[in-house]
Amino acid sequence: MDFQAGILQDGNPMESLEKQLICPICLEMFSKPVVILPCQHNLCRKCANDVFQAANPYWQNRGSLISGGRFRCPSCRHEVLLDRHGVYGLQRNLLVENIIDIYKQECSSRPLKKGEHPMCKEHEDERINIYCVTCEVPTCSMCKVFGAHKDCEVAPLQTVFQGQKTELSNCISMLVAGNDRIQTIISQLEDSCQSTEENSEAAKRELCARFDALAALLEEKKAELLQRISQEQADKTAFIQSLICQYKEQLEKSSRLVETAIQAAEETGGAAFLMGMGTHTSTLSLSRIVEASKGGRLDKIEQGYESMDAFSVSLDHLTEAVHALDFDLAEEDEEYFDGEEEEVEE
Repeated sequence: MDFQAGILQDGNPMESLEKQLICPICLEMFSKPVVILPCQHNLCRKCANDVFQAANPYWQNRGSLISGGRFRCPSCRHEVLLDRHGVYGLQRNLLVENIIDIYKQECSSRPLKKGEHPMCKEHEDERINIYCVTCEVPTCSMCKVFGAHKDCEVAPLQTVFQGQKTELSNCISMLVAGNDRIQTIISQLEDSCQSTEENSEAAKRELCARFDALAALLEEKKAELLQRISQEQADKTAFIQSLICQYKEQLEKSSRLVETAIQAAEETGGAAFLMGMGTHTSTLSLSRIVEASKGGRLDKIEQGYESMDAFSVSLDHLTEAVHALDFDLAEEDEEYFDGEEEEVEE
């Protein structure tokens, strides 16, 4: 705490010093001030303990098994972690205590000057020393005896002052503690938001990996089935090509035989014709012509041999399965829904 800088800014050093010695919680002079490390701000030990107790409701006392808690400075909002001793583990600021003692001695030795104490507006020579509880305003003794507050309920000014100061201090402590709890909730919500984003990205990566594996399996199966169709096509095509070659050879032989037969048919001499057609060793015999005219005995393909309908694949069940794809219901969700159903039945 920089006392000298605060004192030099004001013309009255004692008033400026008093401002430097006020606790931000109870708004009174420090009582057993403690230093909050590392921000170096000061608080009354009782005020600091009230704030700490409100922010850490499960911490009970120095003998508790709880291992400390969090404390947020009400002046700068800096957060520190306290050990199991709580506020009592903070260092006492003896310098500030000594300054407060010197200040009180100085104030007690100074005579009160006129005008330092509020005076009654109705009775200029009377100091305001009582509090009208009925009207909720400070007043003087003459106003109670002869003035506007003679029928009102009054109380000592200092008693009301101390009561309201204590209530205000408690409210400030609760507000500070409430702010700490809200900040904790905000931090938890921010952590939850970050965890949700991270978990969502992980779930997306896992889903993409599963679908990529399924797509690779489908591609592999498609290649296998295509290979089987190609193999069947090659086998049938080779068989048909072999038949074509055989029929071409037969056509060529038959064409040559036709030419020879035509030449023989043009022979006019009976002896010559029969000599050419009658021997078994002749290249042109009647039996060969008769056999060739009946047609060849080569293989033929069956009807529908070229069809590939046997390689048709039905993917309707896979299509239905893909449309039915959905996320698995988590076990805890199932238990939750089961619990709700039991409650409804009850």
